[in-house]
Order: sequence, then C-alpha cells, then structure tokens
Amino acid sequence: MSREVVLYRKEERVGWITVNRAEMRNSLNMAVFTRLDEILNEAAADRDVTVLVVTGAGSAFVSGADINELLGFDTQGGWLASRFQQSVFNKLERTGKPSIAAINGFAMGGGLELALACTFRLASVKAKIGFPELGLGIIPAFGGTQRLARTVGHAKASELILFRSIVSAEEAYRIGLVNQVVENDHLLQRAKEWATDLSALSPVAVRLELELLHQSQAGGFDEGLALESGLAAIAVSSEEGRYLLGQFISKAKEKNPHQ
Repeated sequence: MSREVVLYRKEERVGWITVNRAEMRNSLNMAVFTRLDEILNEAAADRDVTVLVVTGAGSAFVSGADINELLGFDTQGGWLASRFQQSVFNKLERTGKPSIAAINGFAMGGGLELALACTFRLASVKAKIGFPELGLGIIPAFGGTQRLARTVGHAKASELILFRSIVSAEEAYRIGLVNQVVENDHLLQRAKEWATDLSALSPVAVRLELELLHQSQAGGFDEGLALESGLAAIAVSSEEGRYLLGQFISKAKEKNPHQ
C-alpha cells in the first residue's frame, strides 16, 4: 500500500497510534484492522511502552466501517471478518496497558467501537459521537453493543443505538461516555499529559488493576460478542442491508463525484 493506513510511533514510554485514512475520514477496513493488530502485538511485547494513545489523522477520529468493503461480505465472510475485528479491539482492551482515545472529530459506528475499547476517552469539543448503523440496515459488529451497554447502562445504550443518536462531546461527557472534553487545539497535549501520568505507575500494578476492572464487568461478554457477530453477518448480507448501504454510497458519490 502507498501509505501506512495506521501510523505508530513511540515517544518516551507512550505508543501513539493514528488511523491514517484521512481522505476516507479514517474509515475502518480489513487493512486497518490487520495493521492495528500488528501494532498491538508489537506494543504488547515492548516493555518500554506502558501507555497507548489512539487518534485519527486529519479532522476525524474514525467515521465508521468502510461501507464499500461491507458490501463485499456474504454471511460467512461477515461473520469471520467481525470475529477478527472484535479480536483486534479485544487485544487493545486486554493488552494490560492503559489506552487513551483522543477523539478529535467524528467517532461514528466503528469509530465509537474503537474508542470504547480504550481505557479512557478524551473528546475534542468538535467531536460528534454515535451509532448510525441501524439506519443503514446493519448493526455494530466490533464489540460496540456490549461495551456501550456496560459503559453508559442498558437504557441509554438502547436509546443511542436504536434512535441512531449523534451526540456532542458535552452530551457524551454528561452520560459518562467520555472522561473529559477538551478544546480541539489542546486535545493531544491533554492525552500526552494523561499518558505521562499513567506511564509513571508500576506496569505490573497497572496490569493487575486493569485485569480486575475487566473481570468486574466481563460476565457473559464473550457470549455477547459471538451473538453480535452472527447477527451482524446476517444484517450486512441481508437484502435490505445491502440496499441501504448501496443507497448510502450512491448519495455520497452524488455529493463527491470525484471521490
């Protein structure tokens, strides 16, 4: 590929991960997941890296899944893709090192799922956050339904997903979806400050504490992920799902004929 779809650099004890498809608003495809998986393996094995920061290139965090790629999945392909994608976000969540999502713009669908897999979420005042999938005849498939419900509670998660609510950074903070809202120009500096604070802690103690925090909410989680993959594969390969996704692409081409 001509450019890395995910960038990775180390700065002192912090690993900086940047989804790098700005021309596509950092939409997630299999190439992104594959590269992210490689980076997480590298970071997990690197004792010098104790904290991860995840953000997006340009003006978006991650706008969602790559719809053109979704249209290529049949039921089996959708299932296998979802299970791999879930495993990557699980790796991020369970790497034993705290992670900070620096949400610098749109975090829609898969972008919100990526942010939810991080330990902390910092949001720019310009951030817009939500799950629009049901309007396209599909459902979140990267672990989002499970993580959202355990983050904001069942009732609010149901509201956000079923009503396709797109919330501001301030509203996301009010409902406990993000930890802090920051001026856009200060977002990465605040992420660096948090990462520096965390990197001063004992890596062993942090790993143990993260494991305890995960186990406190893990009841039935894997079963929920398996169900999510199956239902997502059915949705993305259904006649209605494919029709709505195709409509979305057609409208996008009308607005941006040269894209």
